[in-house]
Formats: sequence, C-alpha cells, structure tokens
Amino acid sequence: MNMFELLKEIILDFQDMELATGLPRRLDVKSIPGKATVCIGVRRSGKSTFLFQLMQRLLDKGVPRQNILYLNFFDDRLHNLQHEGLGVIVEAYYSIYPEKKNTEKVYCFFDEIQMVAGWEQFVDRLMRSEKCDVYLTGSSAKMLSKELATQMRGRALSWEIFPFSFREFLDYKGIASGTTLSGKSRLLVKKTFSEFWETGGFPEVAGVDRHLRTKIHQEYFNAVLFRDLIERHDVSHPKAVSDLAHWLVDNTASLYSVNNLTGYLSSIGHKAPKAAVSNYLEWFEDAYFFFTVRVFDASLARANTNPKKIYCIDNSLVTSVASGILINSAHLLENLVFTALRRITPDIFYFKSKSGREVDFIAQGKDRSRMLVQVCESMANSKTRRREIAGLTAAMSELRLSTATIVTRDEAEQITVESGKISVVPAWQFLLDVEDSDR
Repeated sequence: MNMFELLKEIILDFQDMELATGLPRRLDVKSIPGKATVCIGVRRSGKSTFLFQLMQRLLDKGVPRQNILYLNFFDDRLHNLQHEGLGVIVEAYYSIYPEKKNTEKVYCFFDEIQMVAGWEQFVDRLMRSEKCDVYLTGSSAKMLSKELATQMRGRALSWEIFPFSFREFLDYKGIASGTTLSGKSRLLVKKTFSEFWETGGFPEVAGVDRHLRTKIHQEYFNAVLFRDLIERHDVSHPKAVSDLAHWLVDNTASLYSVNNLTGYLSSIGHKAPKAAVSNYLEWFEDAYFFFTVRVFDASLARANTNPKKIYCIDNSLVTSVASGILINSAHLLENLVFTALRRITPDIFYFKSKSGREVDFIAQGKDRSRMLVQVCESMANSKTRRREIAGLTAAMSELRLSTATIVTRDEAEQITVESGKISVVPAWQFLLDVEDSDR
C-alpha cells in the first residue's frame, strides 16, 4: 500500500476510534487564532491524552468528528512519510472529504510531529493555505525555542505538559484539594502525599504495584535514552550516554561539572570529549528528562564556570532506575521541590551568598518576583536549623527579599529574622501552594 492510501486508512480508522480522554489536566491551554497550539513535555506525560481532551471539547461544541484530523507520528506506518513529503497528508484528507476544502474549518492534531524533519515549514504552509486550526505535541524543548518561532514566522504558541502534579494526583484519587481543608481532609491529603511520593506523577503508573511501576519506569528511561538521544542525534558512543544517564540518576540533586563528568566517563573506559558530554546534557534537557540548575549570578560566564546541579523529571522514576547507593530521601525531597517549581517557571537557580552559604533554589515567576526556597527534611536538629536559617537570612539580605520558605517533610512554623519572615511548610502544602501561585 502506498503512503497516500495508507494515510487515508489511518485517517478513517481514527473516525471510528473511541477517544481515551483520561483525567482532565489542570492546564489552561488557550488556542489563539492564526497560531498553532504546541504542547511539549517528556514522553508518557499525557500529551496524547490531553490532545484527546481538546478534541472532546470540540465535539462537545458541535464540531463534526470528520472535521478532526489526527496523526501520531510515532506510528511505525508513517516511518517513510518524510520521503513522500508532508503535503500528502492534506491531499489524503481532502480526497476523503473534498467538500470541506476552503468551506469548513478542519482541526489538525499532530502527535509527536518532531519525528519528521521539515515539519515546521509544513505547518506554517498549512496554516497559511488552508482553513484550519493546528494542535501539535512533541517531546523536544526545541519546540519552545526562538529558532522555532523564526521558522514558523510567529505562528506557534507553546505550552509545557509535565507528569501529574500533586493536585492532579489528588484529582485522580478523587480527593478535594481546596484552599481550606478540614482536619479530616488534611489527614487524607497528607496520606495521599505519601502515595504520591512513592508513585510519582507519570499517569500510566498511577495505581499499579511497585514491581510493575519499576518495570514501566525503566522502560521510560530506556525509551528516552535510545529514541530521544541515541537515535535522534545519531550518537556514535551509545554506551557512554547510557553510563552518563545512570550517573546522573544516581546523583540527582547533586553538584556536577562537565569536567568531572568527562573524567568519570574516561575512568570507565569512554573516550568522550567535553564537547560531547555537554551535548549529551543538553539533549537530556531537551527531552525534559534531566534539568540543570546554575548558580544565581548576573554574569553568565561565572554562572557557567561554577558547578551545576542536576534534577530529574520524576522522583519515583529516580528510585526505579537508581542503583540506590547515593540517592536518599533528602535528595528526593529536593528533587520533588524542584519539579514543583519547574512547572511554573524555567528560571530556577541555586544561590550562594558572599559568605559561601547556599540556598537550594531561587525561582523567578512570570511577574519577575523572586522566591527563595530551602529544602530540609527536618528542622529538629539544632545545628541543621541554624544552618538553614543562616543561609536563607544571608540570601534575603543580599537579594533584599522579605520572605523565604523552608520545605520539610512534615513540619510547619513561622520564623522571624532580621530581613523578614521564613515560612516552614510541609512538602504536601508547598506543592499545593506553588501550583496555586501560578493561577
């Protein structure tokens, strides 16, 4: 069967497919006339399901099912599509519904479109020449880049999709999470947080047992490793990338430098130059799998020469893949706080005061406000308490901020310092508060 006939078959098959809309996501995506709506995020974070939710909204508004065109570019049958040219998609659709061309709006949903080279020009041309709205998903942060904006001449607006937040996990469990919680509701939310800590946010593993969850997480890890890095970038030393990925998982929430990573790979027999290691790190971040946090510094050169910290997209995935030698609950708590902050802003740094005291995070919101966050499992130890408060106090003074936060596993209090107030909050409360702050 040639590609034209195959596309017709796939398009018609979709018309009979039941939409698996899953759990409604707390993501307020707005479609802007004349712009493609782009949803990006790590594999298996729920992007395809979210597209189906958007389709269902259209159907509920009375849009005919035939006016929705859906293609998933992970479909192996579309592997040779780029050799035919993406224009054949439009030809195949209108050969089935010729009466719709230039008369009715068609809603085009293209899943994981970054799999096909030249998609940007195709979408740009499609939006200029056809009466349509376009929705795209992809697992590459390059779909947020200025380069994309240039290639599509400003015809795209991007939104990030992450695995379930804690509030979405509460939705999945059917637990109310309003701003005011009764004593019973609070206990239920805290109990569910313990489950969220173990399960993580990937929708597919919610509700499955630990053994199966570990297996699924490991499959995710390998899929990102081989499809998003090794295959996509034609890596000539795949074992080096794999060994680096395992090192990064084992050292989640820890400092690293390209030099020490290069030295580590060399010590286990890989001849990967620094430039290659830098590329690997960039590709992991592009795939929304690992994230790098730099020191807060007005000088980009100084920020780049200082050690950086590494974080992973999901806590439970870390425990499923890590060797277990270096990762501990303190690292996981810090990683959990990072992922909560990353949902609301990409502008996250760690802070080092003039006296050398460190604060885990300084995050900058959309309104340019700054949030100082320290992570500490427990403030019960007096030495630990003094250290955490001193670090935040120094940062508050230098940055001229009057508030800061310490996130704990389950402690809460208000601390008054010279610069202002430090709120000590349990992690479950912080996760809910951060999500509310983005609304």
